[in-house]
Amino acid sequence: MTNPSLLVAGELRDTAQRQPVLNPATGQPVGQSPLADADLVDEAVLAAHAAFPSWAAVPVPARTGYLARFAAWVREQVDPIARLLTAEQGKPLSESVGEVKAVAAAFDYYASAAPHVLGETIPTASATVRSTVLRQPSGVVGAIATWNYPLGILAWKLAPALAAGCTVVAKPAEQTPLSTLALGAGLLAAGFPSGVVNLVAGPGNTVGAALAAHPLVRHLTFTGGTATGKALMRAAADTVKRLTLELGGGSPLIVAADAPLERAVADGVKRAFRNSGQLCNSVQQIYVDAARADEFTERFVKAAGALRVGPGDATPEPDMGPMSSEAALRRVVDIVEDARRSGAAVLTGGERLTGPQYDAGWYYPPTVLTGVTDTMRVSCEEVFGPVAAITPVSGVDEAIERANAGDSGLVAFLYTTDLRTATLGAERLEYGTVNINNVGGGDVPYPYAGWKQSGLGVELARDGLRAFLETKHVRVELGY
Repeated sequence: MTNPSLLVAGELRDTAQRQPVLNPATGQPVGQSPLADADLVDEAVLAAHAAFPSWAAVPVPARTGYLARFAAWVREQVDPIARLLTAEQGKPLSESVGEVKAVAAAFDYYASAAPHVLGETIPTASATVRSTVLRQPSGVVGAIATWNYPLGILAWKLAPALAAGCTVVAKPAEQTPLSTLALGAGLLAAGFPSGVVNLVAGPGNTVGAALAAHPLVRHLTFTGGTATGKALMRAAADTVKRLTLELGGGSPLIVAADAPLERAVADGVKRAFRNSGQLCNSVQQIYVDAARADEFTERFVKAAGALRVGPGDATPEPDMGPMSSEAALRRVVDIVEDARRSGAAVLTGGERLTGPQYDAGWYYPPTVLTGVTDTMRVSCEEVFGPVAAITPVSGVDEAIERANAGDSGLVAFLYTTDLRTATLGAERLEYGTVNINNVGGGDVPYPYAGWKQSGLGVELARDGLRAFLETKHVRVELGY
């Protein structure tokens, strides 16, 4: 059993209230998370506010040294943190190892990027006037991460905010707090001054709401569902906080008549069922040119059906672990049943997995549907589970029109060997990221933005660092 502490004002803290954290592979507790209340959140914010002036004044090379030391600590702790992540989230151990390594990579990237965020001097019409632009840290940041990639997504927020000179109060998701709180020891080992980074766990309606409403939190960054993002926007409006929101996705995969079919199938299966489909850029709707639809569907169904499902720490390692929670599993079951009742065909999967290996956990198999309509839940909602729907279309134009029809616009995938189709398709798709002939996800050096109701602002790359900087114009008259 793992029983970590919160990190507030440079100290590891316990609380009177704790909440069990369950292993989705077994339904059994793997640890207990301390629960912060609104008073402790206020203490953490006040500590971050008090630490901000001195942290913002630390010279950039010295400030980024803290990030580099933390990255080095994370690399020394990859195995125990990855095992804790798999135990509380369910993903295969190799994927957890990759996620922990990505935390270190994010901190290293922003340690190297921070010195290159520059101000500017603007020429004026007067010989005695100087006009300069400064980029200065915005203040206390409230960072709220989600449960599907709890460490990687938190690093996307923590690393650039700290590199920019902001102080942070971070909240992990209720389902997966243990691996995040385990980072507290590393933050202390790296020597971050008291109050610069604070970790507080607890329910969203307590901890998250307190961060969103707190007048001293100047920037709120959140990854999660669109409905929650909208609620946080409303809560943040009273204090006019800066916002960075990465919200719902559910990605389309477009397969043109000239697509490299073998690659499209392999990549599509990978992106539809990775992490049991629990990622914001998971392939959910697949639009295939009618001339290739039968062949694509046959290959895709065969590949999906061959994936192995089991506990993330099993040997040999499975392709997919369990769903993260019983509630997540029930939701996927309901969405598939809605499609079935409304006339969709289930080509593989479609039933909760049962048997000695599965009964205690929350397992759902790779599931492929066809015959879906625009009114089914699988077409209207982000499934966030291992479900993909294949729809034949008349061509790329129809596919793009259908892909653009919804409210989300995070990531889209297009497979074609025609340069014109690829170029124009990338321009026409209303998504923050468009991948041509690959299913790469969010990577630190490249900007990641949600269009429409998939988000607000930009994460990753240097854009993600600039998000935590305010612009200040300084105009000096020298001819007094």
